Amino acid sequence: MTTIDLCADVGESFGNYGLVTDTALLDIVSSVNIACGFHAGDPRSMMATTKLAVEKGCAIGAHPGFPDLVGFGRRNMELSKEEITTDVLYQLGALQAFATGHGANIQHVLPHGQLANMANVRGDYAAAIVDACALFSEEVVVVAPPGQLADEAQKRNVRVAHVAFIDRNYQDNGQLVPRNQQHAVIVDEQTIIDRCKKMIIEQTVTTVSGKEWPVKCDTLLLHGDTSGAVRLAYALREALLKEGIAVQSYQS
Repeated sequence: MTTIDLCADVGESFGNYGLVTDTALLDIVSSVNIACGFHAGDPRSMMATTKLAVEKGCAIGAHPGFPDLVGFGRRNMELSKEEITTDVLYQLGALQAFATGHGANIQHVLPHGQLANMANVRGDYAAAIVDACALFSEEVVVVAPPGQLADEAQKRNVRVAHVAFIDRNYQDNGQLVPRNQQHAVIVDEQTIIDRCKKMIIEQTVTTVSGKEWPVKCDTLLLHGDTSGAVRLAYALREALLKEGIAVQSYQS
């Protein structure tokens, strides 16, 4: 049976602001990307989410972002290479402390938001993130779409898992449509399910203009703050199973 990892961004609460979808999502997905306190998350949410992920058998990943709580890590920030490396390493170390406390380790690193977008097209940002990952662990997997970050990790012999975005439209150059533009986010459930099956089976995605773009897909990313995320995750998992595609972490 073909397998695919289904991951979700979780732990993106902060203080009195909380997302209620995490518990239900962890019953459906095979791995999680836990916010590490910079774009979202705090010590309480990191502790609770890590504990729950271990209990549910989900592989644990770090979701480091820019130091941008106000903008949810979705704004451009011009940082030095040293700042990016140390900020990412700091976030990995913080999450690993909670993972260690629950007998687990961080499996992968999937940068969040604009940090990920900029690293995908800028070599200096990509190199800074890979530096942090290499300092953290020889075993950690960098999760990224094809681009500068994936290329830099492979060049440094850091394992890469390619991610495809299930609810985001792609431009004709393979980059995501920016969130401040129309049609950036896909909301129709059946459209998302059909796209996912196509990305796995045919390894292509239809861009916003209707062109076909090749994709590499080891893991499908679901945004936990998307409206109806739990219902979508369940429907997607059931649809994939009917196609003979099992949801399973790529480390299993």
